[in-house]
Amino acid sequence: MVFSTSVDEFREVLRHSEHIIVVAGAGLSAASGLPTFREKGGLWRTLDTSSLATPSTFRADPSLVWQFYHHRRVKALQASPNAAHRALAKLAIPSFLKTLAPAASSYHLITQNVDRLSVKAIMDLTNQSTLNRAKYDSENVRLDSVIEMHGRLFDVQCTSCGHCEEDLSNPLCPALGRAEESYNSDGNQSSKVKPESIAVETLPRCHQCGELARPGVVWFDEKSQRLDEINSLVQRADLCLVVGTSSTVRPASGYAYRVQRHHGIVAVFNIEPAPGDARADFVFKGPCEVKLPKVLGIT
Repeated sequence: MVFSTSVDEFREVLRHSEHIIVVAGAGLSAASGLPTFREKGGLWRTLDTSSLATPSTFRADPSLVWQFYHHRRVKALQASPNAAHRALAKLAIPSFLKTLAPAASSYHLITQNVDRLSVKAIMDLTNQSTLNRAKYDSENVRLDSVIEMHGRLFDVQCTSCGHCEEDLSNPLCPALGRAEESYNSDGNQSSKVKPESIAVETLPRCHQCGELARPGVVWFDEKSQRLDEINSLVQRADLCLVVGTSSTVRPASGYAYRVQRHHGIVAVFNIEPAPGDARADFVFKGPCEVKLPKVLGIT
């Protein structure tokens, strides 16, 4: 298959699409300053971060895992949605979506990101007075059009009773705050090879039963969230936008081409080539925050 890079051809497909899904990854949030933790340098970039995202590592060393996720929490709290987040948020407004895709009856963003920036972008939009002046009915926007399949970074989940709640505190507990300060005060972070040693009893605890809590994200070897709903959306989608992901982590890696197998269209927006790009119908290479609004025609 030879993919197209024609903006006009893509917009024509968009105009006739009825069920639109977006599958998003870490590249969507890159322009918001959220690192993938795979770059060179720094404490968390010298470790195999994929090994930190497992239940077994948490059982063996909850201090190490909590420090990693607390650092991610701090970065995410400081971040704001970028132009790509805002463009996708506008598509979640039915009256706005109809201006680009008159035939559309459904739109969902399936994100592998846990930073909540896609939801924040929608919440920011619905509070803008300019939206009302443009006569877009923001009251019809449903935040559940964003499906956070890997959980939410700010959720804190009990390892015993299962209670889960969002907690935006920074620091989440004093011990993690001190560890983060120590990390940030190290002028040459790449030379710091060991995190702080934090006693388990001083790590975040469940507000219901007092037992040890864990980050409310989906780790490797755990089942992604809302899979039945996602599978249903993928099955009926006739257009899939792949945004900021190399499509290597299952099950999300297979969604686009499941759409294609039942004759749907796949459009990829990514800064770097990915192995599966050649199979897409459209490929738009470049930073998501630049390419996505431009191709969609959203300012």
